[in-house]
Amino acid sequence: MKQVNGQKLLEALGSGVDAIRGRITPDAPMDRVTWFRAGGLAELMFQPHDTDDLVAFLKLVPKEVPIMVVGVGSNLLVRDGGIPGIVIRLSAKGFGDLELVGENRIKAGAICPDKNISAMALDHGIGGFYFYYGIPGSIGGALRMNAGANGGETSERVVEVHAVDRKGNKHVLSNADMGYAYRHSDAAKDLIFTHAIFEGYAEDKNKIRTDMDAVRQHRETVQPIREKTGGSTFKNPQGHSAWKLIDEAGCRGLMIGNAQMSPLHCNFMINTGQATGYELEYLGETVRQRVMEHSGVKLEWEIKRVGKFMPGYEIREFLGRAMA
Repeated sequence: MKQVNGQKLLEALGSGVDAIRGRITPDAPMDRVTWFRAGGLAELMFQPHDTDDLVAFLKLVPKEVPIMVVGVGSNLLVRDGGIPGIVIRLSAKGFGDLELVGENRIKAGAICPDKNISAMALDHGIGGFYFYYGIPGSIGGALRMNAGANGGETSERVVEVHAVDRKGNKHVLSNADMGYAYRHSDAAKDLIFTHAIFEGYAEDKNKIRTDMDAVRQHRETVQPIREKTGGSTFKNPQGHSAWKLIDEAGCRGLMIGNAQMSPLHCNFMINTGQATGYELEYLGETVRQRVMEHSGVKLEWEIKRVGKFMPGYEIREFLGRAMA
């Protein structure tokens, strides 16, 4: 795999990095981070110790250096050419807190697993969080994309979101400030979420447990949860189910190299062995092309694709086919 020059970027940050308490890793392998277990290197990865450490580090980064934030890597496809600039990966120690902060209110750190907030809600008899039990990601990602499942979504529970911009300034955003829509928020792209306050409602624990069990059973029976996957590959188009469109286009079980659309749930893309980022993305665009040709519907990626293509392995949307 081609090496990038992360050490050179680290040196460009200057002597101020000596005061940084978090971990800084040049040429960090992203295939160890993403659930797909594929992709190239991050030029430089930073894991801040806490919010103040994150602020101090951001003040050292020149404005021309790109910054990207990753959580647990569950909804991320990294291209084989790697990620230029800095990848910030929040640590569980500094950003994984979870606590009750008022009647039916929960504070959750950005790297806290989604399912943990549903478990805490159950412990305290707080309704409205059962759906998080079935989302394999972290709170930061849920805030960014308005994650949802089984009839619930993040926007219904958010009270306020705390964040830091790339200049190191702190912000507090209300639910309205987030500009939520289906699997989308209008929050500025440079904001790094650190934690958020959520609010539910009093509910019987037996009812909450029943709802969570239903979510768990659904996941275990219809989703490939033990495979190397990134969760739902495409968003549901208005008036359609993505998996039905994929199935009708003959793409259930479709393979490109070691990448496959799951035979169990055909809106889940899986790495069956040593799939590359190229194979995974090429498979996804093949599916988009075939669905477009079969039904006229343009599927939109739900999985976030980042980084650079390897030279000679570029992929065009819909494989470059003409679209209506």
